[in-house]
Amino acid sequence: MLLGDAIVTFFKRQLQPPRKKFFSRLGSWWDKGIALLALANLILVLFDLSYIPLRDFWLQGKVQLFLKIGPLEREFPDPPLRILPFRVSDWYDWVKGIEPHRDTKQYLQLVKELNQKISQVALPTLNSPRQNPNRVEAETVDRILKELRDRSAEMVDTNPFLIANKTGTLERIKNKIRERVFGTKNVSSKEAFYRFWNREYLREKGFRQELNFFDREIKPLIETNYYRPVGENGEPVDNFGLLDFPFFLVFLFDFLVRTFSIGRRHTGVSWFDAMLWRWYDVFLLIPLFRWLRVIPVTIRLNQAGLIDLHAIQKQARQGFVANIAEDITEVVVVQIIDQLQSTIRQGEIANLLSRQNVRKYIDLNQVNETTEIIKLAMNTIVYQVLPKIRPDLEALLQYNIRKAIAQSPAYESIRLLPGLERLQTNLTEQLTKQIYQGFWKAMTVLLKEDPAFDKLLERSIANFSQIVRSEFQAEHSLEKIETLLIDLLEEIKINYIQRLSQEDIEKILEQTRAIRQVTQTSK
Repeated sequence: MLLGDAIVTFFKRQLQPPRKKFFSRLGSWWDKGIALLALANLILVLFDLSYIPLRDFWLQGKVQLFLKIGPLEREFPDPPLRILPFRVSDWYDWVKGIEPHRDTKQYLQLVKELNQKISQVALPTLNSPRQNPNRVEAETVDRILKELRDRSAEMVDTNPFLIANKTGTLERIKNKIRERVFGTKNVSSKEAFYRFWNREYLREKGFRQELNFFDREIKPLIETNYYRPVGENGEPVDNFGLLDFPFFLVFLFDFLVRTFSIGRRHTGVSWFDAMLWRWYDVFLLIPLFRWLRVIPVTIRLNQAGLIDLHAIQKQARQGFVANIAEDITEVVVVQIIDQLQSTIRQGEIANLLSRQNVRKYIDLNQVNETTEIIKLAMNTIVYQVLPKIRPDLEALLQYNIRKAIAQSPAYESIRLLPGLERLQTNLTEQLTKQIYQGFWKAMTVLLKEDPAFDKLLERSIANFSQIVRSEFQAEHSLEKIETLLIDLLEEIKINYIQRLSQEDIEKILEQTRAIRQVTQTSK
């Protein structure tokens, strides 16, 4: 039984790491897949948002710039440059509810029918239809031309391009007809259309040549017109929600799974808190402001390791810090100075000197820290500092003693006696050693544990503090000091805080980056 348990435990231990590795790899691939799917959805959203403004391109697959500077008008390139070999609009118009405009569609249908009839009828028949057996077809051509003249006048009057917000296209059509017929734009567009769709004009200029001009220059502009019905909500018909709904289901499933996992993995985090944790994913679920999906898409691509935004994040954080550091620095320093001024105005200095604090002083360890600090400093000086600088101190003492002896009037009268200089040197050295030894012994005696000395020291410190407080309070010295301190702090705010706030934040950030780099390198 024990052997069987050992075998089962062994196999569990062997299988557990591969299992964890498998689920970790599966989670990584899921993150990458969802990130790429979100990217595809974002591209579709951006395409949908740009479809109406760029529909002329998706319709014809051509690129041509129309430039107008005052009276100067140019189209570049001429002819238009074809980019797409097919019409995207044939597949996507239904998403935006776009339909061919009835009037312009019938207009182009008439032109197409006219082209077919002209191809069937010989030119002599068009010149003299009553003396030719094909006069029926020639009369049909005349009927089509008359209808085109009528529809052209109606198009100018009613402007069927208005619904699609393409009135500018109609103006380009009228200008092209004017220049083609009369060579100028300062004429009536109705008259230009009337003359263009006239058999005499077409016979004079050439039927095929003029119709080729229409197919090349006018027809593409008329084709761009469309009709978009309005729904019951008062907005143009838009079926993009049908395309977006499958993405919505996938993103909703992923959002619920992730938030549930966060709630289970972290203690004290509710499901609602987990949803707030993944707040940016909400933009993938709402049908409004779809362009905001760029936020979760960017975050997901970075989390999945498909793009690296650490450098951008670092620069963005530094830029944010650089923008607010100046204001924060100024606010913090000014607040500190204001607090100091308020403290002085409230009489805290007087309370400190008079020991008349409103709040009772709290002693945490029943130790007089001031006395202990003084004793610790003296102990360090006597046992650590003085032995190391003893030669320097003795040399200093010897110099002062020699100087004092040399300046003595008695020494001036006997300094010429034999052996006196040697005596002076020996005397100086002995005095120096005795003075140093006496001072050092006195200090060591003071540092020995002596309760009476401790009391005397505490009393001396207390008396010194009391005398200082009394002297400062006399003759209104304290009030003068407080006033001067408040004025000094105010001058610091005016003269130096602005300079501090205008420090080169980029230099500070550069120093911070250098320190961080050194720290990371040393790890």
